[in-house]
Amino acid sequence: MIISGALSLAARMADALSVAITACSGSNPSASNSGQTANPAPPGIQYEAHIAAGGKPPVGGVLISPQAHDAAVAKAGEALFAAMNCDGCHGGGGSGWIAPSLADGRWRYGGSDQEIFSSIYFGRPKGMPAFGGVLGADGVWNLVAYLKSMPNPPNEPTESWE
Repeated sequence: MIISGALSLAARMADALSVAITACSGSNPSASNSGQTANPAPPGIQYEAHIAAGGKPPVGGVLISPQAHDAAVAKAGEALFAAMNCDGCHGGGGSGWIAPSLADGRWRYGGSDQEIFSSIYFGRPKGMPAFGGVLGADGVWNLVAYLKSMPNPPNEPTESWE
C-alpha cells in the first residue's frame, strides 16, 4: 500500500512537471496534435518608466495610432466615452470623480498614446476594466484620440494622484 501510494505520488509529480515544462516552453500540445501552430505571444510595450534589469531592455513592440490628431476620430471617441459610461467613473469630460482625472495631463501609467491604449485595452489594477475585448483596437484608439485632444486645465484640481 505504501509502495503503490509512493508510485502514485511519483506519477502525479511527473505529470505536473510535464505540464509545467510544456507551459514554460510555450508549446501547445493540443495545437500540435490538431495540426495547428500556436500563436506567438504579443510583444510587450516599451515604456519610458520601465527599469530594465542589467540596463538592457527586452524587445518591445511599438503601437502606433492610426488616427492620431484626427478631429473626427476624437469626436467619435467623445461619443464612445459617454456611450461606454467612462464618465460614470472618470466624470464628465474626464475631469475625475471616483476614478482619476483624464483631463489634467497627469497619468498613473504613462500618457503616451501607446500607454493610454494599453491602459484602456488591457485594464489596470484597482478598478480599471479591460475594454479591449468589447471595443477592439479601433474603438480604443478612438478613445485615445479623444483623451489626447482635451486641453490641460489652467490650474490642476489636485496635487497628486497617489
